[in-house]
Amino acid sequence: MAARIDLTLDCADAQLLAGFWREALGYVDEPPPAPFATRAEWLAQFDLPEGESVDDGAWLCDPDGVGPRLAILKVSEPKTAKNRLHIDIRVPGHGTRDERWARIMAEAVRLVAAGGVVREEFTGHHLVMADPEGNEFCVAAGPATTLV
Repeated sequence: MAARIDLTLDCADAQLLAGFWREALGYVDEPPPAPFATRAEWLAQFDLPEGESVDDGAWLCDPDGVGPRLAILKVSEPKTAKNRLHIDIRVPGHGTRDERWARIMAEAVRLVAAGGVVREEFTGHHLVMADPEGNEFCVAAGPATTLV
């Protein structure tokens, strides 16, 4: 059985990035683990350092349970270099190269409206973008979807 993975993003503002990645991926807030009713209740068991709060983290999940969980955690250190690991957002659909590129560009417009920035364009293939805190990700064509 293959291992499941979570992805963790370090950041300065967890709630800002959570809003962006919720929009970008269609994810939802992950409920707190049982038996806890709230994230604040769950975090209380960890004896957080002075000044840390529930808003210093966000936990997102794929509502269909397919994609990896995304943990977004506030850290004191700033981002200083290019990501060594990044997220690829794959835009599904059939069609010609131009039709696929049009869908990629439409997705980029949506993500820019959500706070992302286009960094580099590889016309006809993919875009390199950054989230509101500068974490790089790519937008590219994905496998065509089959409607059932």
